[in-house]
Amino acid sequence: MVATTMSAVRERGRYFYVWMAAVCALIAFGGFAPTYWLQLAPRTFVGPALLHIHAAVFSAWTLLLLSQTWLASQGRLDHHRAWGLAGIALASVMVVLGIAAAIYSMKVGLAAGYGDRSRGFLLVPLTAIGLFAGFFIAAIVNINRSETHKRLILLATISLLQAAVARVFFILATGGGPGARPGIGPPPPMAIALVPSLFLDLLIVAGMVYDWRRRGRPHPAWIVGLVVITAVVLLRGPLSTTPGWLAFAESLGHIAG
Repeated sequence: MVATTMSAVRERGRYFYVWMAAVCALIAFGGFAPTYWLQLAPRTFVGPALLHIHAAVFSAWTLLLLSQTWLASQGRLDHHRAWGLAGIALASVMVVLGIAAAIYSMKVGLAAGYGDRSRGFLLVPLTAIGLFAGFFIAAIVNINRSETHKRLILLATISLLQAAVARVFFILATGGGPGARPGIGPPPPMAIALVPSLFLDLLIVAGMVYDWRRRGRPHPAWIVGLVVITAVVLLRGPLSTTPGWLAFAESLGHIAG
């Protein structure tokens, strides 16, 4: 009886990360559906090729994560490691594209006359991609410590979902419509950007609860991730209006041409 119960627990545990990856993919595709995916067929989305490449590459990451968690759950670790090399290349491209898309959006805002609001808001996407890069590098460093590695990969992915969740709030606030998307109008106040970012902490809490029930305590990676992500989110507002940040944002706009 005990052996049967333990076997059932292990079986459920095998698929926890698959379900977490599926939730991440659902948030990513669902959040961007009204402002991107559903606008492709009627051609109401307005933006340069950079944004289309950005969407394809970042979407590929969530699909790769789902595939990787499935391979791991099935014990196909050789395939998992082989695709992991592709993941490293993909993540590197994502960092470059993420920075480029963020700077492009700022420059659109500057051209529209939004000035320091656009410079300040640049902090949101740049810190999101910074969190992704930091957690991903930590995951690679811990590649031989599977329990830490897989949690750090999820934390890296969760860091990227802030834009998807923000678009849900954007649709609720504006009603959406053909061609509607963040980046065309004025940047939202930093206080509004705070809400979708903190909403994603629920995914981290879910991981902590899972660990608590299965291991008796949350894994340290979840705790570190929750503290770091929450701290970054809370510090964005105060930092975005400092002269140092505004000058740095301005310099990025000039460097990018």
